[in-house]
Amino acid sequence: MRPRLLLGVAALALAVAPPAFAHDFWLQPQAFQIAAGATTPLTLQVGHGGARQRSPIRKDRIVRFEAVGPEGRLDLASDLHPGEPDEDGRLRLSAPGQYVVLLTTDDHAESHLPADRFNLHLEAEGLTPAQEVRRRQRREATDGSERYSRVAKAIVQVGSGGTAASLAPLDLPLEIVPEADPYASGRSSDLPVRVYQHDRPLAGALVKLTDLTHDAEPVETHRTDTAGRARFQIPPHGAWLLTVVWTRPLPADAEVDFETVFSSLSLGDR
Repeated sequence: MRPRLLLGVAALALAVAPPAFAHDFWLQPQAFQIAAGATTPLTLQVGHGGARQRSPIRKDRIVRFEAVGPEGRLDLASDLHPGEPDEDGRLRLSAPGQYVVLLTTDDHAESHLPADRFNLHLEAEGLTPAQEVRRRQRREATDGSERYSRVAKAIVQVGSGGTAASLAPLDLPLEIVPEADPYASGRSSDLPVRVYQHDRPLAGALVKLTDLTHDAEPVETHRTDTAGRARFQIPPHGAWLLTVVWTRPLPADAEVDFETVFSSLSLGDR
């Protein structure tokens, strides 16, 4: 039997932050747009508003840290050092063009909540599969549990020009993919996105948009349509975060009730 990883900091975040934000996790480069050959520090962030902080995640829980772009797929693991005083890693991207910086974690973390908190969590994240299972099994008054993993992507532009790497899905457990280049010169605020599970469009997922400068709560939310699509009004200026969560029920003999993936996409003009 695999020992459970109980995260005291995550439990504290759940106690002081709204359930909608308890697990939001993202990559925060110091700059999303950098000169060719330059480097930029990066932090791993979790939470929002007064509960926002550097993530306490250990490096041994990070499965992948890489960039996909003009140079193909680059392994960045050697530049990742969570918990350093001022940064959790550095981006060293030399070839001009657009990159998707990607981080994934294992699924060894668990969340155990009283029934009322778990029901609020499911409602806030739009996790209808879990809500339906609990209603069908008449377990809405029962404590809930899940094991979870994280997928975080950031769009980084190095220099100018190049193919928009952010427009292609990367066969991840859960990801948000823009359907227009968010860094295109003169683009409008209208940005269509699509949510994928392992390259398959996901319908019915709740996607949230947060302004990272004023991040106490989302500024816009939409559910994906039958083709996995949603549209947001994202101004060309500022720093922005898109998030989505999805879950599936586990067999009755599993140690927890659900397996959940939290996914994010961060972008900005500076």
